[in-house]
Amino acid sequence: QVQLVESGGGLVQPGGSLRLSCAASGSIRSINGMGWHRQVPGKQRELVAIITSAGVTSYADSVKGRFTISRDSAKNMVYLQMDSLKPEDTAVYYCAGGFTSVQGIFKNYWGKGTLVTVSS
Repeated sequence: QVQLVESGGGLVQPGGSLRLSCAASGSIRSINGMGWHRQVPGKQRELVAIITSAGVTSYADSVKGRFTISRDSAKNMVYLQMDSLKPEDTAVYYCAGGFTSVQGIFKNYWGKGTLVTVSS
């Protein structure tokens, strides 16, 4: 029904910036909300940022002031601007969202992830 594809991951030096993109496609009627999560081996997956259908944003304390989530509703896209990156930001970043299909079925979807490595 819905596919999420992340892009923009890569290697960046501490203090640098990176912009992640997530494209949603499929038979989408509406989006309840979208967000970014991250995970490193041996640790729990954590919520990084979320944006609701009303455009309200929330951030994990660890990224407040450095990361910005935004969306382009017309294109079913969500972005994560990552500034002042730290080595501890290194993780696989996943896009996720809740979608209602044109058939009226609501489901949560996850992308396959994109790796962000912050290292000098």
